[in-house]
Amino acid sequence: MDMSAIAARLGLSGSRPVIRKAGELRRLCDVNFDSSVLGIGEVCKAIICLEIAASKFQVIFDRAEAVRMSGMSEKAYIRSFNALQNGLGVKTTLDVRELGIQFGCVRLIPFVQKGLSLYKERFLAALPPSRRASTDFGRPVFTAAAFYLCAKRHKLKVDKLKLIDLCGTSSTEFTTVSTSMADLCFDVFGIAKEKKDPKSIKGNRELLNVLPSKRKHEDDSDSSDDESSEDDQDELDLPTHKRQKKMEKQAYNEWKSSVLSSNKQTKTDPAKPRRQAQLNFKKPADIAVEVPSAAN
Repeated sequence: MDMSAIAARLGLSGSRPVIRKAGELRRLCDVNFDSSVLGIGEVCKAIICLEIAASKFQVIFDRAEAVRMSGMSEKAYIRSFNALQNGLGVKTTLDVRELGIQFGCVRLIPFVQKGLSLYKERFLAALPPSRRASTDFGRPVFTAAAFYLCAKRHKLKVDKLKLIDLCGTSSTEFTTVSTSMADLCFDVFGIAKEKKDPKSIKGNRELLNVLPSKRKHEDDSDSSDDESSEDDQDELDLPTHKRQKKMEKQAYNEWKSSVLSSNKQTKTDPAKPRRQAQLNFKKPADIAVEVPSAAN
């Protein structure tokens, strides 16, 4: 399939520089190595070259449509993309300043840069010395994840799917890197969440008072009423599923005790000897049977 036809199906027909760069990368692949050895077909190779060229020119690329056209799974496509990118020696870069201008969040640039440097220091400090030299923080997924976390912390709306497409990664890898950054640098990327007590909210308190199982006994004149109010208070503290289990267990115990008590009432005394009843069958009345005499 022609490169222009593939670009048209991916919505890149108007980007002539991207198509020319993708054709150049495709010819470079044919000269340097055989992509079929890596399990990459011609159509998939053209699509990957288009994605590399689009990321170089900062053009939005539809990764989902590219995966569908390649006929591969998302993991297989990403594996082929990384293999082809490493074979070509092309590294995709993502600048923080360009992201800030593109998404209209220029004031996040210093926070993202500070968070990235702090994450690199803490991540390298946790690694053994033998693995520090092989760690690569130049991948665009780190920049995109830091930008997304800073925007979320400062309550700015950023299109997450667009960021994932720009950095050329999967949603799973993006989530993994974001979680790692939020854990290591919670002071820069983390978001403090306060868990509110449902009883402190007025609307929830009114709902709790409406339910019969949540009502409290206010009569303290009798000791039994005090005990029942304490039991009701204990039931209030239990979650719904535990309270339901407790009610089912109480119902089962009541049924079991009633069955056992009825069995005790009908059960005979084992010490008393048993006597077998006599069977009295009435004899049938004598019936006269006439026997015909034999004919002489």
